[in-house]
Amino acid sequence: MCTTCGCAAGERRIEGEEHAHSHHHGHDHHHSHEHNHAHDHDHHHHDHDHHHHDHEHHHHDHGHSHHGHDHDHAHHDHGHHHHDEHHHGHHETPRTIIIHHHYHHQGDVHHHVHTAIAQKMGDVEFELEMEQKESAEKSEEKFQPREVEQDLDYGHGEAGTHAPGMSQKRMLQIEMDVLSKNNHLAEHNREYFAEKHILALNLVSSPGSGKTTLLTETLMRLRERLSCAVIEGDQQTTNDAERIRATGVPAIQVNTGKGCHLDAQMVHDAATRLELKEKSLLFIENVGNLVCPASFDLGERAKVAVLSVTEGEDKPLKYPHMFAASELMILNKIDLLPYLHFDVAACIANARRINPNIQVIQLSATSGEGMEAWVSWLETQLCA
Repeated sequence: MCTTCGCAAGERRIEGEEHAHSHHHGHDHHHSHEHNHAHDHDHHHHDHDHHHHDHEHHHHDHGHSHHGHDHDHAHHDHGHHHHDEHHHGHHETPRTIIIHHHYHHQGDVHHHVHTAIAQKMGDVEFELEMEQKESAEKSEEKFQPREVEQDLDYGHGEAGTHAPGMSQKRMLQIEMDVLSKNNHLAEHNREYFAEKHILALNLVSSPGSGKTTLLTETLMRLRERLSCAVIEGDQQTTNDAERIRATGVPAIQVNTGKGCHLDAQMVHDAATRLELKEKSLLFIENVGNLVCPASFDLGERAKVAVLSVTEGEDKPLKYPHMFAASELMILNKIDLLPYLHFDVAACIANARRINPNIQVIQLSATSGEGMEAWVSWLETQLCA
């Protein structure tokens, strides 16, 4: 989970990874209830409006057949004095559990005791919900936004963010745990890239900055000169990977589902399937997002922030963590400058207020202006 936005980063799908989320549940229940009553006398059964006692087990999503009772578990104990109860905790709605006890004693009298126990599972869920609500209210009392005139700032505190019902300390601990595990995997990626002399670059930007167009034009210029490959990150679709593959360069799509960024495990899995060559160039196009990818190390040599002139010159100030983490800022779509009110000098100054060492290249991926400066930067990094 990304604690910046709460996304479920684990929901991923990588091209070529079939059945990425298959779950095998081997629940084989064999119930053999044999009742041999060798009595030389008649059994008199009291009629309780139950004309048959079927053993019913409701298992959510496990494909067990149902035998006509409106309760979850009907267990019949015929003289064995034990209760074979199976509890499955996937009750989406309140359920009623009926337990039948049948005691057979030798003799002319057959006592049939039917005990019905109704349990509302929804009551337990309601209590848990109320506990969470109370916890949330207590947390809200501890953390209040900073008020600046009529504005509210939720970015202060230990965690630097806010989540309903969770304390700053708890949020910080979760983030530290998640990032620690990710960083451990990222180091393995970095060692692998270094061993094979692979230049791995993490391209980050907001949606619509022109990353994929920049990549396709870059690959057209480099594909004859060196080995390249691309890992494409998006929440859904394989559109961008197909655009890359159309250039003749191998690419693999990583769909993150609800996740808003790539992580080190995703990059490892994709890189393994790409079978990267030694002394090659690997472009990792991250999910369009200037927030969460800033915190996640993928094992790359450098982050490259792509900013189009259509986005506004104050973008580095609005998303400072990303520009602080980036080594290079590409100012893309400069061919549109005559039609926009965009202050290039102010944009570069804003970026260097956040990161004094950030390099800047101005270019247009569509017109080709400035592309040679970008290719030269890449070649310099390859030789480093």
